[in-house]
Parts: sequence; structure tokens; C-alpha cells
Amino acid sequence: MAKSLKFLELKDFLDEKVSLYNHPKFIESDPIQIPHQFSLKEDIEIAAFLAATIAWGNRKSIINNAHKMMQLMHQSPYDFVLNHTNEDLKQLNTFVHRTFNGDDFIQFIKSLKHLYTKHNGLEAVFAHHAETNSMQHAIHEFKLKFFEIQHLKRTTKHISDPLKNSAAKRINMFLRWMVRNDGAGVDLGIWKSIKPSQLSCPLDVHSGNVARKLGLLKRSQNDTKALAELDAKLRKLDPTDPVKYDFALFGLGVFEKF
Repeated sequence: MAKSLKFLELKDFLDEKVSLYNHPKFIESDPIQIPHQFSLKEDIEIAAFLAATIAWGNRKSIINNAHKMMQLMHQSPYDFVLNHTNEDLKQLNTFVHRTFNGDDFIQFIKSLKHLYTKHNGLEAVFAHHAETNSMQHAIHEFKLKFFEIQHLKRTTKHISDPLKNSAAKRINMFLRWMVRNDGAGVDLGIWKSIKPSQLSCPLDVHSGNVARKLGLLKRSQNDTKALAELDAKLRKLDPTDPVKYDFALFGLGVFEKF
């Protein structure tokens, strides 16, 4: 009895934190503000994908640099991806965010063009390989397709591969943005071919530490196995929308220093 009570108490506590942080005011301090600027589906998903790609380090600098990316693409990411000239690509050379530089940015634009012209775009690639309760194999397949054109070897490190033991935090975050549509106004929920129940929590230092303190995670590294362990626990708390708890774990870690 005590155990189920403890479970219910934890669920209530986390649900309360989800309500607190899954709120439009969260957008102002988060990279999710970048895709929120757009209304065309393809603009939203490309802006989200690029912003998520550089989402590590200082949050202010992530947001500033993601805005720079949009400016370099003339605030029309989809049109830029499809119709860029070599001259346009040269302008991207100036870009740098930590280890992601202009060469990587140019490669990403070429790979995105390949996905939209040969594979029906970002959503189609992920949806094609999605499994009932996991997107991890789909992320692996996505990376293969993204780099099936001629590419710089250095750029491949900017997309994680769960089958190579990565928790793939940034891609799981991007997928959360695209798939969840709970009416709260934060996640964009523009993809209809993938269900929230298939998503995984974006696992990073903050969410990992909070999950360990709450007894949701035992494994000490933030890797594929840890993600599977955390996913299993979060699916018990809410089988239809497990990654809503990312708001609770992130908020507790970043804003409350839990």
C-alpha cells in the first residue's frame, strides 16, 4: 500500500510541476521560441531542428545564435533550404556556436534539402521508422538518411545516434516540440503521424540529476540505457504522454535548483 501511495504522491508532485512550467511564459527563456516565430509547417520544423541542434551550453547564447541562423536564412528557412545559391551558402560561413561552425551549417542545409526533395521531409523520415513506444531506431535511421549524400565527416557528430549509446537529448527535444499538442501553447504539435506515447524524454545533466533524486533513475551515466530506464518509469506515470514530465524535471533542475 505504502508503495502505491508513494507512486501517487510522486505523480501528483510531478503533475503539479508540469502545470507550472508547461506554460506560454516558459517560451521567453527557451529555444522553442525560434520555431514559434513561423506559421508554415516546413519553416517551423526546420527552425526547430536547427535550434535544437545547437541547444547546448548557455541558454541565452543558444537563443541568440539560433536567431542568427534564421537571419542568415532571410527568415524563410524552408525557401532557403530548397532554393539557396552557392552565394547564399557562403554567407553561412561566419556562423559559429561552440563546435558547430559555418561548414556544419552549410552541410545541414544541403542534407535538409536532400530530405525534402528525396524523402518527403523531416516528418516523413521519422514517422517511417517510428516504433510503437520508441523513436530511438527512427533517430538512427534519420541520421543515416541525413548523411547519405556527400558530407563532411566532422559534421556527423552533431546528430546523435541512440544505437551508439547516446541519449540523443537534442533530437528527443526536437521531437517533443513537433509531436506534443496538449493545448498549453508551448510545444508546437504540428506532426500528426507520430503519437506523444512514442516519444522519449530529453535526458541531460539537469533532468538526469533530478530524476535520480526522485528515484526515477538509478543508472549514473546519461546514455541510451539510462534513457530506457527513465522512459519506462515515465510511461508508468502517464502512458499516453510520458514526456510531459520533461517540463517538471527541467524546471526543477534549472529553475528550482532541486
